[in-house]
Amino acid sequence: MSEEKERQIMLQGRVVLTGNIIAVTGLHIGTSKEALEIGGVDMPVVRNPVDRTPYIPGSSLKGKMRSLWEKVRGKTFETRLKDDKDPAKRVFIHTCTDPKCEVCSIYGTTGDTMKDAPTRLMVRDIPLDTSSLPETVVDYTEVKWEAAIDRVTSAASPRQMERVPAGAVFAPMEIVFSIYSAEDIKRFANVLTGLQLVEDDYLGGQGSRGSGKVRFEALHLILRGGKDYQDFEFQAFNARQAEERNLATLVSLKQELQTWLTQSLKL
Repeated sequence: MSEEKERQIMLQGRVVLTGNIIAVTGLHIGTSKEALEIGGVDMPVVRNPVDRTPYIPGSSLKGKMRSLWEKVRGKTFETRLKDDKDPAKRVFIHTCTDPKCEVCSIYGTTGDTMKDAPTRLMVRDIPLDTSSLPETVVDYTEVKWEAAIDRVTSAASPRQMERVPAGAVFAPMEIVFSIYSAEDIKRFANVLTGLQLVEDDYLGGQGSRGSGKVRFEALHLILRGGKDYQDFEFQAFNARQAEERNLATLVSLKQELQTWLTQSLKL
């Protein structure tokens, strides 16, 4: 077999999952301060630089899914991203070249790592649906005061944290999963598990202090594939009422979903 044939890869199709992300509690996905402001918020949220509306970066959702999935699978964090002498600033991640790795085959690896196939999971930035918040919410956020307490003197060191209030809707969410082989159909089920882990954990910062609980709702799933790259509808799920098209319902149809993907792509 020639080297060209060995290195051939064929895209069979893409699963596109869209929907809404509901902030059940205040959501803080932070960024660095652009300028020093007297009386300004200590911990601002990330915003679209064009219209100044908060959004959820696709990297934040994908990174959280990956982090939780690595912990579930008991992966080793052997790669250091930052070479810093300060232990508090060292960052370690898991990355490998094993084509069967449950993490790297889905979420990808660092750019300097050799890999046999493209990253399968793509998560786009999710904008804020500004109509989901009342007009009384100034600048689409709230300011939450926190204080670090000295355990000996009880002296307080207050700080301000900006959050998108509970009840905010981020939409449209779009998650795209590429299928290159029959094995990838099984891997997509792990993506759904990753979303479940996020629902049970938190997104963004300050999760242990109450922030970041989210819920995935009004989901819609299609497959684009075949020689004509046509759309296939997952009617067993998409035909339901919007309030029923949540993550729990989709996970309950996991076996039907895998069968549908296999038959649609003839894998």
